[in-house]
Amino acid sequence: MTSPDQSRTETRSLKRELKTRHLTMMGLGSAIGAGLFLGTGVGIRAAGPAVILSYVLAGAVVMLVMQMLGEMAAAKPAPGSFASYARFAFGHWAGFSIGWLFWFMQTMVLGAEITGAAAIMSSWFGIPPWLPALICVTFFAVVNLTAVRGFGEFEFWFSFIKVAVIGLFLLIGVLLIFGWLPGHEFIGTTHFLGDGFIPNGLPGVAVATLAVAFAFGGIEIVTIAAAESEDPQTSIRRATRSVIWRIGLFYIGSVLVITFLLPFHHIQNAETAAESPFTLVLKMAHVPGVVGLIEAVIVVSLLSAFNAQVYASSRMMYSLSRQACAPRVFSYVNNRGVPVCAVLLSMTFAFFSVGLQWWNPTGLLAFLLNTVGGILIAIWIMVAFSYLKLHPVLARLGLLSSVRLGGYPWLAILAVLALFSFVALMLFDPASRGQVISVTVIFSALIGISIVVAKIQKRPVTHGKLTAD
Repeated sequence: MTSPDQSRTETRSLKRELKTRHLTMMGLGSAIGAGLFLGTGVGIRAAGPAVILSYVLAGAVVMLVMQMLGEMAAAKPAPGSFASYARFAFGHWAGFSIGWLFWFMQTMVLGAEITGAAAIMSSWFGIPPWLPALICVTFFAVVNLTAVRGFGEFEFWFSFIKVAVIGLFLLIGVLLIFGWLPGHEFIGTTHFLGDGFIPNGLPGVAVATLAVAFAFGGIEIVTIAAAESEDPQTSIRRATRSVIWRIGLFYIGSVLVITFLLPFHHIQNAETAAESPFTLVLKMAHVPGVVGLIEAVIVVSLLSAFNAQVYASSRMMYSLSRQACAPRVFSYVNNRGVPVCAVLLSMTFAFFSVGLQWWNPTGLLAFLLNTVGGILIAIWIMVAFSYLKLHPVLARLGLLSSVRLGGYPWLAILAVLALFSFVALMLFDPASRGQVISVTVIFSALIGISIVVAKIQKRPVTHGKLTAD
C-alpha cells in the first residue's frame, strides 16, 4: 500500500509550460556567462588573433554534441536528458553516474556564481557579501518554487539583457574598426595582423582551444527543459538551431572585435570588470560609466546562470529519483508541477556551496571546482556514445523527428575523437591535469556506488532499454 504522498508522487508530473522563446534564451543565457566578459582574454593571450580558429574548432565540436542531444531529446523528451539517454543506451550504471556527476557539478558552480555576484553587489552598497548572497538565493528559491513558466520568464529577460549588451558591443566595435565614430580613424588589420595571425604558433592555438572549449558549457539545459515545453519537437528544433548560430555570432563576433581593436599582448586574464576586454573596447568609444555597465552585465550573467543551474540540478535530481537512483521523496511534484523537494535540495546545497567558498578549507575547494571542466567533457563524451548506440534504435522505433544530426555515424565519431583530443590536451597541460584526475576519481566512485545500488535493488547494471512509449 502506498501513502498519499507516494500516490501523488506517482500521478503528478512536470507541466509543459515552457515556450520556444524560453528554451532559446535558456541556451543562450547558460552559455553566455560571466566567462565571456572576464575569461575571453585567456584564449586571446595564448593564441593571438588565431583564437578565432580555437573558437570555431571548439564551437563546432560542441555544436555537434548539441545536435546529437537535440535529436535524442526531440525523439524522446526526458527531464534527465543525457542521463536518461545514457541509461537507455548502457544501463543503470551510466544513467546513475552521469546524472549524479552533472548534479554535483551544478551544485558546485552554484556557489561560485552567487559568490561572484554577491562580491560585486556588496561593493556597490558597502555591505557584507553574505547579505546580497542570502537575498539572491532566497529570491531564486521562490522563483524556482513557482510554476515553471515563472522560471522561464526570468531566464528569458536575464538572457535578453546579455544578448542586447553584446549586440550593442558588436555594433560599437564595427564602428570603431572602420573609423565611423567621431574622432576615430580606420583601424583595419593594424592590430589584428600586427604581430602575425598566429604569434605563438600552433601550440598557442591548442592551449586556447582548451581554454575556450568550456565556454560553451551550459547549452545542454535546453534539452533538460524540453520535457517541460509545450511542443518538445518544435521547441527543440527552433531552439537548437537558434542557439547554435547565435552563440557562434556572439562569441566569434566579440572575439573578432576585440582582436581587431586591441593588440593581443595588451590583453590579460581579467579578474575585474575594469580589466575586461569588453570594457577596454567600450572605453575607446567613450561610453560613459562603462565599468559600471560591464559590472552590471556580469552580475546579471552570474544570476542568470545561478537561476538556470538551480532549475537544471533540481530536474536532474527529480529524474534520478524517478529512476530509483535517488531517494523517492525528490520525485514529489506539487500541484503547480514543481518538484519541490528537489528544488529545496538544490537551494540547500547552494547555501552549503556558498559557505564552502568563504570557509575555503585547504585543498578541498580547489579539488571540487577542478572537476567542473572535466565533468563537462565527460558529459559530452557520454552524449556522443549514447547517440551512436540509440540513433538506430530511435530510427527502428519510428521516433526520429526533423531534428537530426545527419552523417551517422561519422560525424559522431569525429566528435568523439575531438573530445578525446581535448582530454589529451588537458593531460599535457599542468594547469588542467588536475581536472582529469579529479573527475576520474569521482566518476569511478559513482560507478562503484551505482553497482552497489543496483545489487540492492536487484536490477541489471548494464542493460538499457528504449521503448516507443
